[in-house]
Amino acid sequence: MRYVLWMVFAIVLAGLGARARADGEGGSGSMVLTYENPLWSGYLADPFVLKVGDEYYAYGTGKAPDGRQFPVLRSRNFTDWEFVGGALAALSDPKLKDYWAPEVAERDGKFYLYYAGDMKMRVAVADNPAGPFRDSGTWMFPDLPFSIDGHAFCDPVSGEWYFYFAKDFFDQRPGTALAMVRLADDMMTPVGPVTTVLRAFADWQIYERNRPLYDQTWDAWHTIEGPAVIHKDGRYWCFYSGGNWQTPGYGVGCAVAEDLRGPYVDAHSEESAGVLKSIAGKLIGPGHCSVILGPDGKTYFIVYHSWNEARSARQMCMDPLVWTDEGPKAYRPSRGRKEVTLPLGEQR
Repeated sequence: MRYVLWMVFAIVLAGLGARARADGEGGSGSMVLTYENPLWSGYLADPFVLKVGDEYYAYGTGKAPDGRQFPVLRSRNFTDWEFVGGALAALSDPKLKDYWAPEVAERDGKFYLYYAGDMKMRVAVADNPAGPFRDSGTWMFPDLPFSIDGHAFCDPVSGEWYFYFAKDFFDQRPGTALAMVRLADDMMTPVGPVTTVLRAFADWQIYERNRPLYDQTWDAWHTIEGPAVIHKDGRYWCFYSGGNWQTPGYGVGCAVAEDLRGPYVDAHSEESAGVLKSIAGKLIGPGHCSVILGPDGKTYFIVYHSWNEARSARQMCMDPLVWTDEGPKAYRPSRGRKEVTLPLGEQR
């Protein structure tokens, strides 16, 4: 009998220990987070993560297992993700070939999914973050030939919503770069002038040399895309991806501004992507990220895609960000099993 009681006691203690580990108790106000990159085995590029209540939702480019566009994942602990469905049924009118880079914003109990349909921004709406989303029939920028990678951002200073996106420019270093505009209360209509946020400024941001486009051949066509903006320490941090998403040269930089409208400057990505880039044997072509606070409420994480070893699929990964004298950096980025103690602070 005494042996049985001791075994029960030992099992209870073991269970408590396992729960503490799973809940991330690391002592002294810290927590241990354990996860594995990629976070989901399926194809999910351009990942965006939204926290709704106590749950996290991830959205990305790709056809979902149920045949709909944009796989939606859900997590209750930030580390274990399950597929819940495709966000959007393919449209019949207009009939679109390409569905790219979904992001979702919540306002007044409605969820707005911004995506590029055949390389022009559209909006879909749902009452639930898991969808299904209904296309609104709205082209956000009908007069622009190219508009992708929409990112809705609520300015904590003014309380107003703004929309960052990528469009094409034809002067200086020609190519795709970042712009922004204020959003109307309907969360779909641009208001006022479009402001340039960031133009290409380095050779690593070249998408392709001698690229035929717009009825001419460009000596070097550049790409800066995938804006993700946060407000931290009184400044605006605009993460972006640059280069060609199909190659190992793709990576993430970050431009900073004192004012929402800029000027935005990235002083740490002249030679290569300053935040996150390919690492031999660890990461191939990481990029198109979103940035979100982790479960400790203090540490930001960069959620990004990277190629599998066969370069047949882009998959969702994440790593913490550390803030250094040379700007934010992904902390020990790689695929595989990860264990990190939070919070991560400034790294000088």
